[in-house]
Amino acid sequence: MAEPILSVRNLSTTFSVRQPGLFAAPLALKAVSDVSFDLGAGETLGIVGESGCGKSTLGRSILRLVEPTAGQVLWQGRDLAAFSPAEMRRARRDLSIIFQDPIASLNPRMTVGDIIAEPLRVAEPDLSKKDRRARVERVMAEVGLVPDMINRYPHEFSGGQAQRIGIARAVVTEPKLIVCDEPVSALDVSIQAQIVALLDDLKTRRGLTLLFISHDLSVVRLVSDRILVLYLGRVVETGPRRDVFERPAHPYTRALLSAAPVPDPAASRSRRRVMLAGDPPSPINPPSGCAFRTRCPIAEDICAKVPPPLAEVAPGHAGACHFAGEEARRRLDAVAAAGERSAA
Repeated sequence: MAEPILSVRNLSTTFSVRQPGLFAAPLALKAVSDVSFDLGAGETLGIVGESGCGKSTLGRSILRLVEPTAGQVLWQGRDLAAFSPAEMRRARRDLSIIFQDPIASLNPRMTVGDIIAEPLRVAEPDLSKKDRRARVERVMAEVGLVPDMINRYPHEFSGGQAQRIGIARAVVTEPKLIVCDEPVSALDVSIQAQIVALLDDLKTRRGLTLLFISHDLSVVRLVSDRILVLYLGRVVETGPRRDVFERPAHPYTRALLSAAPVPDPAASRSRRRVMLAGDPPSPINPPSGCAFRTRCPIAEDICAKVPPPLAEVAPGHAGACHFAGEEARRRLDAVAAAGERSAA
């Protein structure tokens, strides 16, 4: 990787949760804990994990839509936390976001033209009304919307069209980085494919860098260059897309992949599944040692005592497991084979 355009260093975001009772002390909920990664210009990093694992909070903390409690976010070598309000407003032109719910993210009282133009009023206040409208119409055509729709309201559009409006709003300031916060999860499958293709096209033509958040592994596999797997706010695996999907280093990644549907019925029947027990623990009171150990089929005593470091198993590919890599795969295969024998 060349000089990274975005560097995240030991980022943590903690929320204070009030308890019932007048004098009860608030509890600390660690939504994101000690996350680090680099993102190169023009690269797409896929962030995956179960609901509640901290994916969206991580994306919003990077953009300072949620203020992190520790760590650094370096944008083009500068710490965003050190930016003055005026500098942060200027940086907003380069940093954008696409939200999960396409309808809820649009103001129902504003026309499509006003929604898309709103970031321009902040980023480029000196732009004339005529030039602003021309930019909006050009971006609408680029994302597949007819410019004649400029005076319509959000309720007149389908979910896929509404997400195109959200994408137009995100790219109208010509940003360098876009956080895609589960941009297709609320859409039909056929529309998902269109939106993914649109994002890929915009990335190529505009030279965008994407942080793509999703729980859908099939979508992440299509769009990502590298993968970051989160569990309870922590990074449990990171690496190139092919390595993570073909040779997962962590039991949690293996479980996510085995739960994903496969279009080939024969391949689906023949693959070995890793079944997880129970639900994820509460981030308010996480387990000692490895946070995944309470659901891990290969956990041992050391997992309860020592938090596993993020150890490299191949160049650029790392897993946070005491048995990361081949040893984890061997143990998981043995557990899956034993389950198959007992089922038979």
